Amino acid sequence: MTITLIADALVACLLVATIITCYILAKRIERLKADESSMRQTIGALVSATDTAERAIAGLKSTLGDCDRTLAERLRTAERYAADLTAQVEAGQSVMERISQIVSAAALVAPKPAQPPAPEPTALSRMASAAEMAAAIRTRAAMRLEGTAA
Repeated sequence: MTITLIADALVACLLVATIITCYILAKRIERLKADESSMRQTIGALVSATDTAERAIAGLKSTLGDCDRTLAERLRTAERYAADLTAQVEAGQSVMERISQIVSAAALVAPKPAQPPAPEPTALSRMASAAEMAAAIRTRAAMRLEGTAA
């Protein structure tokens, strides 16, 4: 009888331990299911965010392509303008050199007056003045050209 009583007590203790273990495992399973639910929500949010990011990247690529085309077009236009300006400055310099040569030749050919010039401007003084102005303009154009080249 004592052995059966001890065996019954031992079985009862083991049953209590099994019930406690089952209760602990049930709680863990509930936590895991709750975690699974939150993980599913998190994954859904990540998928949604990924889709949004992919659409935004596609939009950015399109915008970048447009900017690249616009910039290339503007660069070509700027290069054309720069070439035109260079040609115009060179043409202006050659005109200024011709005017300077004409004024120099006119100064050599014109007779020197024995008396001081009259207060009203003569053709020679007007030509000299024009030559000085042309030289000043040529100098400024050359400085501008050097400034854009630098």
